[in-house]
Amino acid sequence: MEKKITIIGAGNVGATAAHWALARRLGDIVLLDVMEGIPQGKALDLWQAGPLDGFAGTVTGSNNYGDTAGSDVVIITAGLARKPGMSRDDLLAKNVAIVRSCAEEAVRHSPDCVMIVVTNPIDAMVHTAFKVSGLPKNRVIGMAGVLDSARYRTFLAEALGVAPADVNALVMGIHGDRMLPLVRLANVAGVPVTDLLDRETIDRIVRRTQMGGIEIVNHLKTGSAFYTPGLAAIEMAEAVLTDSRRVMPCAAYLDGEFGISGYFLGVPVVLGRNGVERILEFELTAEERAALDESVAAVSKQMEATGL
Repeated sequence: MEKKITIIGAGNVGATAAHWALARRLGDIVLLDVMEGIPQGKALDLWQAGPLDGFAGTVTGSNNYGDTAGSDVVIITAGLARKPGMSRDDLLAKNVAIVRSCAEEAVRHSPDCVMIVVTNPIDAMVHTAFKVSGLPKNRVIGMAGVLDSARYRTFLAEALGVAPADVNALVMGIHGDRMLPLVRLANVAGVPVTDLLDRETIDRIVRRTQMGGIEIVNHLKTGSAFYTPGLAAIEMAEAVLTDSRRVMPCAAYLDGEFGISGYFLGVPVVLGRNGVERILEFELTAEERAALDESVAAVSKQMEATGL
């Protein structure tokens, strides 16, 4: 039986995620949106790529949550995107209402799903989805660190003149300006980047990673990133659907890990059929701990602002 993936929101991120899901042949895809015709048209266009790509599943566009019933994974991308001059927090009030409605409707039809939240600000939106869906903590996950770490690895690879796939790097904490790109753990095929790059270059890359989203927003003017966010969500979905137990940095609910409880925060997790199978906890330096505490403080304010 084919796995079923529902993607809520047929905008740039959602449609791109559907494209990546089709390219990776993950199963039957439902693209859902409140706008009539948009998900249907994009889904039909994607489905017609099947003969060229070898994809044999179905791609369905819909405005009806009934068509999402029995989904193994639900990805929420619906919401307003950032524009120049906006922070992720500026989106919070309007996107809380959108994500709340999406999560409530999705879980009504797919009570056993794993829910992946992409909508910004991610840490607050995954908290919202968790509170209203009633799903256990391991089955509600925010897409943040996969994207942020991809940006970090890209910038490091450029500076080093190496293949990005050979760069290993981890970004923890909030998906925002106070995220924590870990420097001491970044390496190229096991060689620490601190042995290969000077501190000034590393600091510049860390800051560019932290500002990676707004850099793209400032270029686009009318929207935000979508190619890599879409793929990052599908990377997570694939780990769940195939039970591959991939280790990825995701916004997961902390219940004592890293000395933090009651918050969704970007940490390295093992992803499998149950969602977050476990969180990989390790010792932080005093500097890293202070930076992570700043993330917690920022997330705490966002959570309070949701009213949930």
